[in-house]
Order: sequence, then C-alpha cells, then structure tokens
Amino acid sequence: MLRVICSSSRIARTRLVSPGSTPCPGSSGSALVWAPERGCSPLPGKPSAPLDAVGSAEAPNPPPAGRGPSPLRPPVRTAGEVGQPRRGGPGPRAVLPLPQDSFASFSSGSAEAETPAPPVPRQRPRKAKGAQAPVPAPPSWARRLLGLECADLASWPRMVCLLNRPADPAALGVFRFLFGLLMALDIPQERGLSYLDHKYLDGLQVCRFPLFNFLEPLPLDWMYLVYTVMLLGAVGIMLGCFYRLSCLLFLLPYWYIFFLDKTTWNNHSYLYGLLGFQLLFMNADRYWSVDGLWHPRKRNAHVPLWNYTILRTQIFIVYFIAGIKKLDADWVEGYSMGSLGRHWLFSPFRLLLSEELTSLLVVHGGGLVLDLTAGFLLFLDATRPAALFFVSYFHCMNSQLFSIGMFSYTMLATSPLFCYPDWPRRLIARFPVCFQKFLPLTKPPQRSLECVYLEMEQQRPRGAARKLGLRQKLGAIFTILYIMEQFFLPYSHFITKGYNNWTNGLYGYSWDMMVHSRSHQHVKITYRDSHTGEIGYLNPGVFTQSRRWKDHADMLKQYATCLGHLLHNYNVSEPEIYFDVWVSINDRFQQRLFDPNTDIVQAHWSPFQKTPWLKPLLIDLSPWRTKLMEIEKSLDNQTEVVFIADFPGLHLENFVSEDLGNTSLHLLKGEVTVEIVSSQKNYTLQEGDKIQLPAGEYHKVFTVSQEPSCYMYLYVNTTEVALEQNFTRLQELREKVQNGTETEPLPPELQPILEDSLENVTKVDPVVQAFLHRQRRLEELQRRHNVTLAERLQRLISKKYFIFRRSLLMTCISLRNLVWGRPPLPQLAQEVAYANMQEASRQERAPQGPERSDL
Repeated sequence: MLRVICSSSRIARTRLVSPGSTPCPGSSGSALVWAPERGCSPLPGKPSAPLDAVGSAEAPNPPPAGRGPSPLRPPVRTAGEVGQPRRGGPGPRAVLPLPQDSFASFSSGSAEAETPAPPVPRQRPRKAKGAQAPVPAPPSWARRLLGLECADLASWPRMVCLLNRPADPAALGVFRFLFGLLMALDIPQERGLSYLDHKYLDGLQVCRFPLFNFLEPLPLDWMYLVYTVMLLGAVGIMLGCFYRLSCLLFLLPYWYIFFLDKTTWNNHSYLYGLLGFQLLFMNADRYWSVDGLWHPRKRNAHVPLWNYTILRTQIFIVYFIAGIKKLDADWVEGYSMGSLGRHWLFSPFRLLLSEELTSLLVVHGGGLVLDLTAGFLLFLDATRPAALFFVSYFHCMNSQLFSIGMFSYTMLATSPLFCYPDWPRRLIARFPVCFQKFLPLTKPPQRSLECVYLEMEQQRPRGAARKLGLRQKLGAIFTILYIMEQFFLPYSHFITKGYNNWTNGLYGYSWDMMVHSRSHQHVKITYRDSHTGEIGYLNPGVFTQSRRWKDHADMLKQYATCLGHLLHNYNVSEPEIYFDVWVSINDRFQQRLFDPNTDIVQAHWSPFQKTPWLKPLLIDLSPWRTKLMEIEKSLDNQTEVVFIADFPGLHLENFVSEDLGNTSLHLLKGEVTVEIVSSQKNYTLQEGDKIQLPAGEYHKVFTVSQEPSCYMYLYVNTTEVALEQNFTRLQELREKVQNGTETEPLPPELQPILEDSLENVTKVDPVVQAFLHRQRRLEELQRRHNVTLAERLQRLISKKYFIFRRSLLMTCISLRNLVWGRPPLPQLAQEVAYANMQEASRQERAPQGPERSDL
C-alpha cells in the first residue's frame, strides 16, 4: 500500500490508496485532496462513481448516537454501512476518519507519489521530535444533532449548496407511489365521486358555500369530467407517468373542488392539497416510475435535499402545531373529547383507569404529548423506532375512531420519510433474488445535474465565487418561503378577522384538530317581509346540504343571502332573515352565537374586519362546567337536563312538548322573568328559584339582570317512560308464553307479539307494533355485534366495492352524455337504477316501520 499525505496550512491527513487507484485531483490540478469514498473517481478520466444517500458532502465518520436525519440533510450511513460493498459498486477501501467541512478545499502540500506504484510494506508515520500527531477535531454539536454546520447557514451560497446536496430518491419515490394510490382511493369516497349526482344535480335549488362567491359548480356531466381528470392525475402520480402533467391534472381539479365548498373543509383535505402542491415541484419520479423507464437521465438519479426537507417540515408542522393548539385549557382539562374514552379501543386502559381518567390521561394527555413530541422523536435515530410505533398506533386508532377517510393511511405513508432515504433499497435487498427483478432498483443512484456535489466545491479555486444554477437557487427560495408561510398561516387570524368566531379561522388550515366539540340545542330561522310585514319561520337547513353553516359567520351570511333570493319565488319580495343559534362548545352552557335581532341579509360582513353581530363566548362561566357535571351525575336515568346562559336584554322563547309532562326551570345565576304566553302571567326568579312549566304551551324567559343569566331545564319524557313500561310488560308476557308459564290465552290485540313479522296481521295495536319494531331492531343490532371477523371483512369489502362500482358507472354515464348526448329519460333512469343496485337491495332488507331510520 502506498501512503499519500494531503496537507494544508491548517490540517494534515493520511489516506491509504490501493494499488491501481488514482487519488482525486485537488483544486490546483495536481494537488491531492481528501474526498469521500464514493465521491471519488476510481479511474483517471472516468466520471465519479454514483453517490449513495449520503451524498458527496458527507464524511464517512460514523454518525454520533442520537443524531437523526435532519429536515435539511439526508441521514448519513452508519459506520458499519460505510465500509460495506454496494450492489454493483466497488469494494471497501480503508479511509481514516476526518473532521468534515462540507465546502472546505484543502491546499496542496507534498505527495510521495501521484501515480500507482507497487505495494510497499505498511509503515507508521514518523513523528517529528517534540511534535504530536494532529488529532481530528470532534464533531460540533450542530453536526451531531442536525447533521450540518452552523456555517452552512451563515451565507446564502452555502445554504443553497446545503439544500441542493444529493439525496437518495428511493424514499421519495415510494412516498409518491403511496400518495397517488391513496388519493385514487380517496376520490370516490371522501371527495364524493360516488354520490356526485346527489350534490350537484342540475336544477337543484340549494345554497352553496364557496370560498369565493364567484365560484359555481359546473353542470353535472362536466363535474364528472372534472373528477375523472383528478382521478387520472392521481393514478399518474402513483405510477410516475407524465409526472409533472399528472400533478397538474390532480391539483387543479382538487383545489377547484376544495374552494367550491367550505363546509367540507378539514385538516386532512387541506393537507392533501399541500402535499400534491409540493410534489409538483419535486423530482419524485426519479425512482420506481414509468418516466424513469423512458428517460435514462431520470432513472434512479439523485434528488436535491430540499425535496426531503420540505416534506419532513410539513409533517413536523402537522404534528407540532396540532400539539401547540392542544395546549388550550379545554383540551388540557379534558373537555374537548370527553366521551371518547367510552370507545371500545380504550377498553384496555379502562381495566386500570376509570372512564374519566382514561379520557383525561390517555385521550387528552396522550394526544397532547404525542403531537408535541412526534416530530422531534422521528428526527432522532435513537428515538425513531419508538416514535414510529407510537405514531402508527395513534393513526391506526384514529382510523377506527373517526370517519376521516385516507388521512390515517396518508400519515402512515409519511412516517418513513424521516428514515434514511435509502431504506427501500436495503429492504428490497433482503428479498430473494428471484423477486428483486419485479421490485424497484437496489443499485446506487446516479448523478443528477440538479444537485451540488462536493467535488464541484473542492475543484473551485480558493476565493472564487460559487457558480450555482438558477434551478438550485429557485429550489432553495421555494423551500424557505414555503416553510415560512406554513408556520405563519395557522396564526394569521389577525388578518382574516371575518372568519374568526369562537374559534379562530376557518376549520381546516390551523391544525386545531379535535380541540373543539360543539352541540346545538336550538336553531330558529325567522323571516319577515319588510314590504307586507308578514312573519314566518323556516326549517333549519332548508335549501342546503350541510350543517356547518350554523357555526361560521361567513357561511351564515352566504346562507342568508341565498335564502333572500330563493324566497322571492315564494312571494316574499323584501325578506329580512334572523337567526337564533344556540351552541355549546366543550361542555359549556348553551348560549347564543349570533345576535338574534340582526337582519343577516343586510348585515355587514368583511373577511378582514371583526363581525359586529357575533356574540362573545362567555368564558367567565367556564368554571361552572365542574358543577354542571355534578348535577348531571345526580339525576336518574329518566330525567334530562339542558343548561342555558343568556345575555342581558335578550329572551328565549320555547315550547314544551306535551310528551314532556314534568318540566321545570331552575335559576342558577342572575335574574330572569318567565312569561307564560297563554295565561299572560309573569314570574320573576332569583338565584336558586324554580318554576314548573305547563306542557303544550309557549313560554318566554327574559334576562333582566345586568350580568348573563344561567338556568337549567329539568324534564322527564312522560310519554317515553309510559311506553318503556308497556314494552317491559309485553316482553315479560312474551317470555312467559314462550316458557309455558302463561296458561291463559292472549287477547287478540296481543297475539302479534308471538309473530316474527307483521305481514299477515291486518290490525295491530300501535304499542304492539312499536314493540315488535324495536325487538327487530335490537335483534339486528345484536346480530351485527356478534358477527365474526370474516363477516365484518366481507361487509367492508362489499361496501367499498359498491362505492367504486357506482362511481365507475355514473362516470361512464356522464362521459357518454358529453360525447353522444343524453339518451331518453326512461333509459337514463334505468341506467341510474342499475348503478344504485346495492342501495335498492339494502332498502329491501331494511325493516319497515316508523323506527327504520334508527338502524
């Protein structure tokens, strides 16, 4: 072996060069400089060997314990992996560990040889008398923790070089495939392709809630075409076929549909659009793609490091900002998802904890800790295995707890992005050789013109300016601006004040997932014709397909404007519309959300100004929640309670149903006056007083105190109690007859309780009929509860099959209509009925009767 010394004015290093190899040329032409093992050309005049996921900017030093792949760099290989031969690559060569400066060029010193020479016996380097051998400097804390030097961020050129370091495309290609697949599965389901005709039926009088009022849906057949284009784009992303075009085909329809309906917004729908937008600018087709088969330069080529940086940062933001939002007092105290601890998934925890502690410690405490720490734990090598386990368990639970479509599986697909980028190669290399030809490549990636390599920096003369291409600069600019925007947007509500209600901003882009839960007790819509003075009432939700309008001032304004136009068709020439919406958020009192005395049609609303007719949340009454829970627990099973808080000067008009024969009002705080409308009598209540309310009559509750009043309704559904008692007697009688203990014959009106169906019965008592329907419902629920895992799986597959089947058939019908025109109406109705085959069969199997909807 020939010893070669590379020295400079500030550092000297030793490297053993194998016979037949050529040292890397330095910046001065003949000088020798240190270069990483796979960043050095093995033969003179040949291009350098392809770099692995480390990139040429990485040293072969073993990574310190605890350091993980930074969002700003690809993770380095371990000490054992550096010296191991790659598939199709050269074997290991001895390299002494060196401290790395990513962009330092070493000036030439003396070299004993520049050309290969016969091997000589290995000799120890001679030390000068009185001098010590140079000791490599230990890695800095920044390199140990982040994988980069602080100097890499000290100047713009070095930051551009850092963000454009070469990275292995394998992990990015696998994520691209999984994301495209999940989006293709999501479009018929949560995006609504399977029920598109129900939502955008031509001629349907319905109020819609777009982000921009000028956005309108296309005709139904054209909407199917929009969804078809989006589906083709998702499939193209999955396959990596015409990659940039496929990203555009997916993104443009997706954001059009997203902006078309604010009522469907949620965090994961917003995240899908962001991930698709990022993929548009990335080189995710460099691995496991059809484009790679057609373009050799793209096949298995390095990608710039910022491709991973931006994805990892986006997922970090999803976790971390969600954790920051969960620091809200309602979440920390366990009020946000109070009933979630009853779910069967938390049964193992209830073996050790009560339901209240399960909700507080596991649901709320565990969710807070996981969101705050997941991004950091995924970043570090030492904690990544545990983090992958917990986030995977978390998302698998969410898939069973909530109807959130493909979100859980999409987050599972993003977790491997925090691992070493070459993990697919190492995984596939473990498969038998006979399977590897059907799997993605395991060879090291080739060079890419879009990356900045270490040799380019080393060959640059000292003091010369770095020559960075426009593409590298634009990639760095895009990364920095995008990350800044994503950190800013969840806290930009001081700009878009009009979208702030009791919670800030529109639900969907703030990552405040599951922090606020609402319940609506009372919604009243009153219209008045200012021309004639006529007053009337509208059914809440009329002319709309959504319920979210009740919680957002911007949607309420859109709804009122739409109702004002539609009421012209019902001889209401100048309508005024008033909304009285009562909401409870996170187990607080039911209270008004909007001013009931404001005509919303004429009310002012601006996205950049505070909504003047929005009532404030009574935060001062939040400590009452503990007492309210104690009152609820003290009641028997037949008594129900509703807690109300109202503002001074306002009143609540309510009607007590005849079924609620035992209803009383108890004042908890403030002072109110209760008016019985029919008798024109008034009763003033002080704190602690109560009054019995007559059933079947209206009453009004006026708040006359200077502070908000708090009171509660206690009521018993006497009709339901009597019905339950009759059901109990009929059940006991039925069991006695079946057991033979009842010897007397049943009356004719009770004979049907022994029948399994009512098909052959001509006249049935209503109580007996309701009893039989309930028995059938209970038997059906019991049967569903006791089904085997195979039956559950079969039911799931059948449900998904008919969803995709209807999506395909209705899409074909609409595309046929666009190409050849619509057929006669009877033929079209027959085709739609064939597409609805599963729904028709389900209705035939459903029990008939007044309680069928309860199934």
